[in-house]
Amino acid sequence: MKVDPLTHLVPQARYLPSPNCDERPAGTVIDMVVVHGISMPPGEFGGPWIDALFTNRLPAERHPFFAEIADLKVSAHLLIRRDGELVQYVPLDRRAWHAGPSSWQGRERCNDFSIGIELEGADDYPYAPAQYSRLAALLFAIMDVYPAITPERVVAHSDIAPGRKTDPGPAFEWPRLQALLQAGPAASERA
Repeated sequence: MKVDPLTHLVPQARYLPSPNCDERPAGTVIDMVVVHGISMPPGEFGGPWIDALFTNRLPAERHPFFAEIADLKVSAHLLIRRDGELVQYVPLDRRAWHAGPSSWQGRERCNDFSIGIELEGADDYPYAPAQYSRLAALLFAIMDVYPAITPERVVAHSDIAPGRKTDPGPAFEWPRLQALLQAGPAASERA
């Protein structure tokens, strides 16, 4: 897997542009990845609802939860579905609106310097094996283009917004991801 250094898109991803992004502040070095968990509605997987949320087309009348969030203007750079399908909403060089009010190591506004990757899942429901291997392969591709990102700079949404966010939750196996990253790019492509 590779990131196109000209378009900042991942060719292996289905590209569905989100309007919920803008330019990063001038001179910003992209040096962090934030891992999120999302299900729409909560605890349910599949369907068009994540795409609809990130493209401002979520039908408020379809579910009570949708009525609460339909007016949100949010996005992520990428989504990894349960089967490993990769969807890209925002080119990596642009600022996606994924982190909200956030801080990491004394730096505020994590959207400015991070890449947001959503995993289709829930805090207390095991993530799928295909998601771990796809995430590791994606991280290697991202680190190749953005060398300031290292495995130590891959963090949870809960790390940058403690008390406000809990994702990707206790079901996410950080040791499993770290093992794939230590094994190298070839191993993650085979996993």
